[in-house]
Amino acid sequence: MIGDVPNVLKQLIIYNVSKKRNCSYCATAHGIFADSMSAMINEREDFKVTENLDSPEIPESYKVAIEVVTQAALDHQNISDKDFKKLKEVGSDLDEIQELMAQADLVNMLNTIADVSGIKIDNELLEATA
Repeated sequence: MIGDVPNVLKQLIIYNVSKKRNCSYCATAHGIFADSMSAMINEREDFKVTENLDSPEIPESYKVAIEVVTQAALDHQNISDKDFKKLKEVGSDLDEIQELMAQADLVNMLNTIADVSGIKIDNELLEATA
């Protein structure tokens, strides 16, 4: 995925929304992808970023982005200027905010495709968690 928003943050957003929407495939797959990038946030070998999204080790800008984009994906009618202001206050510029909002659309599409197709978690993906 290209753009200015870090890939680990994009994966965390997809993971979080998928988990809340009960899309098992997407939550598992994108959780694995995010965890594989945990060193971008903390270099501790045992650190898995998905284990606690409220961890003080996760940057505040990531937490706000995850919160706002999750709300946009799950309840877009209630997104307001206050939410965009929160993103700006933690350092997101307009291009990044647009990219983050596109992430809300992307995760909804991915969850729909996974749910409609009935895709199952394959052995290779499960082995990545071992």
